[in-house]
Amino acid sequence: MCNLYRMTAGVDEMKRLFGSFEGDRANVAALDEIYPKYAAPVLRQGEAGLVLEEMEWGFPGPKAAGGRPVTNVRNLSSPFWRSALATPERRCLVPVRRFSEWSAKPDPATGRKVKHWFGLPPEEGRDRLFAFAGLWRPGEERPYYAFLTCAPNDMVGAVHPKAMPVMLDADDHAQWLSGSVEEACALVRPYPDHKMTQFA
Repeated sequence: MCNLYRMTAGVDEMKRLFGSFEGDRANVAALDEIYPKYAAPVLRQGEAGLVLEEMEWGFPGPKAAGGRPVTNVRNLSSPFWRSALATPERRCLVPVRRFSEWSAKPDPATGRKVKHWFGLPPEEGRDRLFAFAGLWRPGEERPYYAFLTCAPNDMVGAVHPKAMPVMLDADDHAQWLSGSVEEACALVRPYPDHKMTQFA
């Protein structure tokens, strides 16, 4: 389960990747470490196009499960996610620079698990921006979001063998946001190893 990522891109860089959107601000805060229950920028479909909105990471969990926030969407056939997945307006793009998975075993020297960061190969000395495939829902105080996970590729699986986030290329954005359920679910697949990098 991914429970940590980084998003440090400003509005101008987001527009270069995602196109124009509403909700423009002078800039967004750089977030080096985003954990569950933190607020972060998310792009959702509005009436006239994309809308940039700050949302809280993690859907409020079922009371039967203790109410803990649900941050990762794993079982797409679950009734908990089915209606949001079937409604294109409830799909979203989660901008990301890097995401982290923790080592399975602690470092022998420190006794602590180690963060392993993944993303796209840098360009011009800077991490590249990309997006996770996400779902969102309204809330009383602010909206909530979670992002989809899938089986890991070899690179991520060597650290975290259970799952990795669903990473989208720019060409996938429209299909994820407005495609049928079948078209959206076709994007739930491990990201190609050769298009990623693991940071030291």
